[in-house]
Amino acid sequence: MAEASLLIMSFSPLVSDARVLRQIRLFRGQYAVTTLGYGPAPEGVVEHLRLPDEAISWHKDRRMLILRRFLTAYRTSPVVAAATRLLEGRQGRYDVVLADDIDTLPLGLDLAPRGGVHVDLHEYHPRQNEELRRWRLFVAPYYRWLVRTYGPRADSATTVGRGIAREYEREFGLTCGVVMNAPYRRDNLAPTEVSWPPRLVHAGNGVATRLEVMLEAMALVTNGATLDLYLIDQGDGYVPSLRERFAGSDRVRVHDAVPAAEVVETLNGYDVGVYSLPPISFNFRWALPNKFFDFVQARLALVIGPSPEMAGLVEEHDLGVVARDFTPEGFAAAIDALTPAGVAAAKAASDRAARVLCAEEQVHGWAEPVAVLAERARAGL
Repeated sequence: MAEASLLIMSFSPLVSDARVLRQIRLFRGQYAVTTLGYGPAPEGVVEHLRLPDEAISWHKDRRMLILRRFLTAYRTSPVVAAATRLLEGRQGRYDVVLADDIDTLPLGLDLAPRGGVHVDLHEYHPRQNEELRRWRLFVAPYYRWLVRTYGPRADSATTVGRGIAREYEREFGLTCGVVMNAPYRRDNLAPTEVSWPPRLVHAGNGVATRLEVMLEAMALVTNGATLDLYLIDQGDGYVPSLRERFAGSDRVRVHDAVPAAEVVETLNGYDVGVYSLPPISFNFRWALPNKFFDFVQARLALVIGPSPEMAGLVEEHDLGVVARDFTPEGFAAAIDALTPAGVAAAKAASDRAARVLCAEEQVHGWAEPVAVLAERARAGL
């Protein structure tokens, strides 16, 4: 029997998009996978439709947004126009389309795949940048229209967390399964011996809104904890300013980012992964980011702010301490609450949770709905 054909579409550089790469890795052995996205072809696909770099994914005609001519704004956006040209003549060619994010869903539906379209929503799009007034006024209505118009036409849907899934259901009647952003299981790692004072670590983007609570907390901590930061420089001067600010500090050290493939192993040498993400938007409030699962795979104890999704998993699996609030004082108190025995117990709990909070378990949430659509195509339903 010939392999079912699957088109995976994402308006992102596929070889650096961890979530999309997990989809490709999952399906390439079972399906004839074609991809559409930016950058070179991912390994193992039968064909890659490369979006031109100059077609900026977020560019839209502001006049069309202001006039609420949303269909025109969508169809004339540079990336959609480029994708439409790449997909010309392919209607009915694929058994299944997997559309990553709401922006690619209309194109997937245009293709009329024989089995249907599955959409994977990486965030809650109608409130993506709601902290920005202009975005709320002009872009949010466009995304509400996009979800309301096309979301119900998808044959199945998934998203990244339970809170976001509930909001899609409440606001749009769109039922989503949940596939968390967990990396692949690292069976070669084990908890390291606890050092004291504890060695804290954080790895990610060098963005002030995501770091300052933790940095200010370090000035208040009394148990001697140190914090190492592995930061991706965003080019806005913030990371260099941190290097200067903490140049003489024995409590906070700023390092260059390590390659993605080396992050978990680097983290494994520490005691506690830390993260506090103030809820300045809906998506921040309900965030469940890759780094949370990186901490678990690295077999670390965790100290996090009271973000509901992260806090729920910390409490469910006994992974560490949840701060009482998003203030530096609250985060410092959580760090000061650590004990050597508590950190050791949390690291052991991470070791157990790493077998569950991993891509190998999560990807079933994609495999099953796509298999249903592929079977529909095979049966000619």
